Parts: sequence; C-alpha cells; structure tokens
Amino acid sequence: MTYEQVKILKPEDFKRLCGVRPETFNQMLKIVRSQKETKQKTGRPAKLSMEDQLLMTLEYWREYRTYFHIGQTWGVNESTAYRIIRKIEDTLVKSRIFTLPGKKKLASSNYQLEVVVVDVTESPIERPKKNRKTSTVVKRNSIR
Repeated sequence: MTYEQVKILKPEDFKRLCGVRPETFNQMLKIVRSQKETKQKTGRPAKLSMEDQLLMTLEYWREYRTYFHIGQTWGVNESTAYRIIRKIEDTLVKSRIFTLPGKKKLASSNYQLEVVVVDVTESPIERPKKNRKTSTVVKRNSIR
C-alpha cells in the first residue's frame, strides 16, 4: 500500500496499519524531509517518495519482515530496502525527537510514564559446548 492509499484511512485504522498516529507520521516526515533538503542531490532519483520510504520503515518495525519480503512488496531490491530503512532510522535517531527517557528521568518520582515499550527481539542463547570431557563415557561390552 502506498501512502496515497493509506492517507485516506481513518486515524484508528492508520495507527493499526502503521503503528503510529497520523500526527506522529507527519512529524517524522518533516524530520526526514528537512534532512533531505540539507543533503546535496546526487545520483539517480529515488523510485519511492519520502512518504513511501517512511511507510516502508514503519512496516519493517511493525511487522519485522525480512528486507527481501519488504523489497518485493514495494518493488525495490533487497539491498535498496535495507539502505532506505537504515537511512530513515538514522535520520530519526539523529533528530533526537523520538527518544525514550533515560534512567534518571524514569527514577524521578515526579515523572509520569505515558507509554511502556517492550523489546521482544530475539537474542542468542549460550549453549554448553559439546566435547569429550563433558559427555559421559560408557564402556561398551565386547560383542563376540
């Protein structure tokens, strides 16, 4: 779905689809556009509009699909999808507008928490190494 198809949705449906409210989306879009204006224009023009690139990034965050699948959905190569998502993420992080409060702010008693964020990404689990010393050795009966 392109931004042209998504922008006509009701605010509740827009949030269900993208994971953010339309106002937040517009804030993110202003930041991405301001960064683009300061950048010198070189190379080939982008296939996707800024709105679609931001929508692709939100789709990646929302659904956590592979770059290959996102690239196929948006009609771009896997590496292009990765590059676009990385660029948008870096721009939003650099703006420091969409950041979580730090430990000191959370520890203060007068701070009221509005949103709880839970990180559910996969993390590797350390497994014990299999070697001869740790495994139990059983004597085999000689079969004649």
